[in-house]
Amino acid sequence: MMKLFKIPALVLALIVLANTNPGYAQDTTKKAKTAAATSKAAVYNPYTKKYYYKKPAGAAAQTPGAVTPAGTAQVTPAKLNEVTPPVAAPVDKTLRGQYAYLLTKVYNYQQPLVAALFKNYSDTLNVTRRQLKEANSTLAIQTKTIDTLKTSVSTKDQTLAQSQAKVDEVSLLGMPIKKSTYNLIMWGLVIVFGVIAAIVIARSGSHSREAKYRIKLYEELEEEYKTYKAKANEKEKKLARELQTERNKLDDLLGNG
Repeated sequence: MMKLFKIPALVLALIVLANTNPGYAQDTTKKAKTAAATSKAAVYNPYTKKYYYKKPAGAAAQTPGAVTPAGTAQVTPAKLNEVTPPVAAPVDKTLRGQYAYLLTKVYNYQQPLVAALFKNYSDTLNVTRRQLKEANSTLAIQTKTIDTLKTSVSTKDQTLAQSQAKVDEVSLLGMPIKKSTYNLIMWGLVIVFGVIAAIVIARSGSHSREAKYRIKLYEELEEEYKTYKAKANEKEKKLARELQTERNKLDDLLGNG
């Protein structure tokens, strides 16, 4: 900030001092006698490399009331051709301190121009400061908003992670397990059941063939039994007829006797 104040003050000093040489030449031309009478009071100014005449003891530079720096004394107007005496470098390094020091280095008729320039610069600086303050306020609000958004995003990320974890988990017998593990278990059970089913089907096939063979044997035995039974019935009937014939013969023999 001190560099910011020194740069415009240096520019003001260069502008004013650049306009000082023509005015000083006119004053020395018109008032040659006055310069000769007061030549003993001339003082060398190392800043402009010129000799200036001291002002009377009661004269002082006039500072505009609207921009009078704080801590500086109010001065009274002096004659147009009088110059301000050189003073030591300013102790106050602020903008107003450098402005007060600059007023002591210029002619009285140049002081209103310097004062107007200082006022314009002060107004511009105040506007810039106000804009900077507003920008800082806006930046603070935006920073707070960004922090709030970051917190919200972090919360949403945590919620999303929890939801994703719930989606990736499956409850099996009351125990939460990952879907990949659940898929492995399920596919393992499917494979095991498939193997068992294949074994059962294979064994049932052999049993089916055995059952068919046994059924065929049973049918053959049943057929043989039926045939044997039919033959036995015929033989029994034949024997019964023969027995009846013999009985009849016996009755005939006994009746005749």
